[in-house]
Amino acid sequence: MFPCITVKSKMANVSEYIKESYIELTEKVTWPTWKELANSAVLVIVAALIIALIIVAMDQSMHFILTKFYDTLTK
Repeated sequence: MFPCITVKSKMANVSEYIKESYIELTEKVTWPTWKELANSAVLVIVAALIIALIIVAMDQSMHFILTKFYDTLTK
């Protein structure tokens, strides 16, 4: 039927996973420097502001167009 997996072997698998994850995070991953991180943060903030301004412009223009459209229908 099903292979018998003991709690001890499950815990061994979990501890092995944690050990391998730690090794990968400390030895194999390349972490950005603070300068690179700050540059990336500034880039994300600028991009978010530009996108927000585009959405505001689209919203205002649609509001203007729809207001003019419905004003002509009610007259």
